[in-house]
Amino acid sequence: MPEKSGGETAREAFTSRKANCLAFTSLFVGLARELGVSAFFLDVDDVERFEKDGDLMVVSGHVSGGYDVGGGKLKILDFTPQAQPGYRRVHPLPDVTAVALYYSNRGAEMIRVGRSGEALSWLRQAVAIDPELGGAWVNLGVGLRRAGDLAGAEASYRKALEVDPQAAAAYTNLAALLRARGLDSEAAGLLALAAQANSRNPFSYIALGDLALAHGRLDEARRFYQKALRLNRDDAEVYAALGQVALAGGDRGEARRWLRKAEARNRENERVRQLGGRLAPPRSEGR
Repeated sequence: MPEKSGGETAREAFTSRKANCLAFTSLFVGLARELGVSAFFLDVDDVERFEKDGDLMVVSGHVSGGYDVGGGKLKILDFTPQAQPGYRRVHPLPDVTAVALYYSNRGAEMIRVGRSGEALSWLRQAVAIDPELGGAWVNLGVGLRRAGDLAGAEASYRKALEVDPQAAAAYTNLAALLRARGLDSEAAGLLALAAQANSRNPFSYIALGDLALAHGRLDEARRFYQKALRLNRDDAEVYAALGQVALAGGDRGEARRWLRKAEARNRENERVRQLGGRLAPPRSEGR
């Protein structure tokens, strides 16, 4: 589920004195234009964070603001704790897309807190404002799937891929939907494309590893999980996944070592708990 951090309006940010990147940029752009400075939104492509929230994969991007100082030079005013972010891939973001992002983010936030019914109106508004915003279509698909509309969810994911072939979250979510329907072959192809579209996303590799593990290809699964581990060493799920591969190969000792590493990071993760249950010694029965 893609997000560009920011669920507040510029007015809310000004009143609360608190803001994230989209709200701060909206405030900056609005005030700068009032002073006659032609400021604009910037999409920063090389800043992404990946996390799991239940069964959701959340991809968080970054929005900043800038203005032309002359001579083809761009001045960036950013909302970040880093002194010199050193962005490499930055491009102007149309105002209409920034507005659509606001609606999309509001909808995504509601999905995350279990208010899927309310989320759908925000997400439908987002894709109406900017039908070319792939992330909004992905979020709408997630909301529709949560609401039980699987056909609508599939159509939204496919629309996301139509408008943005690089939307890795669209590949991943559509693959999960197809896999649930038993269409493993198409799901595998989509996951492979997802890994190519965004090789920085560890959860794409975890999903690929899960598919390989389900079909008994243990070495292939281990390679995918190791790639995920190199991208994110803080997530408990990938350690538990490697433990599952070890257990499938009959090495309970290695599986326990991976389990200890996973539990040190998050004992409550569902995959960690499953692995722990499978490795728990059988309870003796009294007579």
